[in-house]
Amino acid sequence: MSHKNIFYLVCLGFAAGVFLRSFTSLDLYFVTFLAFLSLILITLFCYFTKLKLGIVVGVFVLGISFGVLRFHVSDFISPAVFESQVDKKVTFGGIIVNEPDIREKNQKLTIKVETSGAETKILITTNFEQDFNYGDEVNFSGKLEKPENFLTGQGKNFDYINYLRKDGIFYLVNYPDVEVISVGHGNKIKSSLISVKNKFLRGVNKVISPPESLLMGGLILGERSAFSDELREKFIDTGTIHVVALSGYNVTIVAEWFMKLFSAIPYGPKNLGIFGGIFMIFLFVLMTGASSTAVRAGIMATLALVARATGRNYDVGRALILAGVIMILLNPYVLVYDVSFQLSFIATIAVIFFTPKIEKYFLWVTKSFGLRDVVSVTCAAYIFVLPFILYKMGNLSLVALPANILILPFIPLTMGLGFLTGFVGLISHLLSVPMGYLSSLFLHYELGVVDFFSRIPLASITIPDFPLFLTILIYLYFIWKLFGNFLRSHPN
Repeated sequence: MSHKNIFYLVCLGFAAGVFLRSFTSLDLYFVTFLAFLSLILITLFCYFTKLKLGIVVGVFVLGISFGVLRFHVSDFISPAVFESQVDKKVTFGGIIVNEPDIREKNQKLTIKVETSGAETKILITTNFEQDFNYGDEVNFSGKLEKPENFLTGQGKNFDYINYLRKDGIFYLVNYPDVEVISVGHGNKIKSSLISVKNKFLRGVNKVISPPESLLMGGLILGERSAFSDELREKFIDTGTIHVVALSGYNVTIVAEWFMKLFSAIPYGPKNLGIFGGIFMIFLFVLMTGASSTAVRAGIMATLALVARATGRNYDVGRALILAGVIMILLNPYVLVYDVSFQLSFIATIAVIFFTPKIEKYFLWVTKSFGLRDVVSVTCAAYIFVLPFILYKMGNLSLVALPANILILPFIPLTMGLGFLTGFVGLISHLLSVPMGYLSSLFLHYELGVVDFFSRIPLASITIPDFPLFLTILIYLYFIWKLFGNFLRSHPN
């Protein structure tokens, strides 16, 4: 068996182990015994019988054991000092460890609390009477609660408990009394990045008014928390919510546009386009404050960009798998409980492997403005993520393809103008006005398209009970169609 196949087996087994442990509780001693048994079987089959099937099973089971053990290490129980105070009024002090999440009607703060030698994270919801910043030390008093799952508008059960758990958050306090004690306790680099980001957004908001400014914030920085419920539903119903999400798919489209722009520079270095696209991805990650979601999206986008620029899909595919496994290794909760990670990974696979297979069906689309690439990438990504969206969100948009095709060709230009508006606004408000005006025109058009398609009767259909087993079968079929020929031609 080749080293490449062993690599794939270990990665797949590791992911399967984490996936299995996410839903079930397995005895630690049994899993440890299974790992040692796998090592013994691999040794026997390698040096005595040379039976390939035995080696495959042994390596795969060993990977599963590692995955289960990794999840077990991170699956700790909340300290008793906090559990004993649930549903009681508490008074704690701590540090705000993430940038405040500003919503339409309130703001949410993630606070790291240490008491009696134990620590945890608590998510508090408060109003807009006070301004809070990353790194502030605060005292707060209120009723300590545990999160509960709830039904979404599509009738799906949202696992809110594990959604917060992936970030180490186990408790909530709603509308407590909060007092800022001191400031400046956060990481200096992260604080600087957030400060630049906020100045950038203020420069944009000075020359672009709502709701266009909200869309621009979502396009550039994934800032969609301030969207109204009505506007968010319109984006969901038209299948365009991805344009305001920090996903590898969205960043890839923009980076490709910049790659082509840099490649068009005469007498430039051969790989200037690739480096230019990667530089824009790096800039994007910094502008978001280098959040974990943005870093993941940046990694996915970089890999997709390199694959499409060099044509070395399977080489980059191994890097994509390795990147995904490393992310799961760092935080095993992202595999099952982080929708942004899941969508980014699935869509990036589609961009790298599926897009080249369907491009021949879009030869009738003009290459002007990169429209053919946009259409083929959009169709590939949407087809690939659709089963996951149906299972996870229960929403089937019947207008997603036309809506995306009308919007996506203009997204890179809109974002480019938005970047210029924000950067120039840091220097001079007056100079940023013309670019802000042009940005507003494109944003108004894009919002108009979303509004038009959302008003079409039956623009989206709710499927609340799309089964998990069918989702898995569909993706197994996709994997076989994409990689079956490759595996048959590389049996060793």
